[in-house]
Amino acid sequence: MSDVLNIALPKGRLGERVYGLFERAGFGCPGALDKGRKLIFENEALGLRCFWVKPSDVPIYVERGAADIGAAGRDILLEYGPDVYELLDLRTGVCRMAVAALEDFRDNPERTLRVATEFPNIAQGYYAGRGRDIDIIPLRGSIELAPILGLSDVIVDIVETGTTLRENRLHVLDTVADLSARLIANKAGLKFKGGRIHEVMRGLEAEIK
Repeated sequence: MSDVLNIALPKGRLGERVYGLFERAGFGCPGALDKGRKLIFENEALGLRCFWVKPSDVPIYVERGAADIGAAGRDILLEYGPDVYELLDLRTGVCRMAVAALEDFRDNPERTLRVATEFPNIAQGYYAGRGRDIDIIPLRGSIELAPILGLSDVIVDIVETGTTLRENRLHVLDTVADLSARLIANKAGLKFKGGRIHEVMRGLEAEIK
C-alpha cells in the first residue's frame, strides 16, 4: 500500500529502546521484538511497516525513501550528513562524542596531531574549527588501544560512562558533541505523508516528556 508509513529502526539495544517509545505511543508493529531472523513487521490496522537495519544504514534508507521516518544516533547524522529532516530528540541513547588521551598527554602544536577514530568527518570538522593540523588514523573498535600503544596521540570516540577510558588510563580532554537518538524523516515523505508523520512525532513527544 502506498499509504503505508515505513519506519527504519536500528538493530541492537538502542533500537529496542526506541521501539519501546513507538510502542508506548501506540505505533508498534506486532512481533517486532520477537527473537528470530525476520526483519520486517507490519501493523495493517494502522498502516505501519517497521523494519530493522544496521544503525549506520538507517539514514540511507530514510534519505533514499525506502523509509519515511527512522531513528538514528546523532553521531551517525554528524558523521555522514544525510539529506534528511531531523524532527525530534528522542532522549535515549544519551552519551557524547569526546576527545580523550592518556593522563600525561601534553599537546605540542608544532607537530601534526595523530587522531585515532571511527568518525573521521566529525574529527576533521572539530579540529578544522580549531585550526589544528591532524593525521586521521581510521580504526574500527578498541579505539582506546591507539594512544596506549603509541599509534595515536588522542582518540575521538563515543563516551558513555567513561569507565573504559579510566580503566585504560585515559581521560576526556573535550566534548565534541552531545549525542542521542533522533527521529529523522525523508524530505519527500514529510511533504506527502506529513499528517501521519507529525501524528507519530506528537505521540513520541508525549512519551518523552
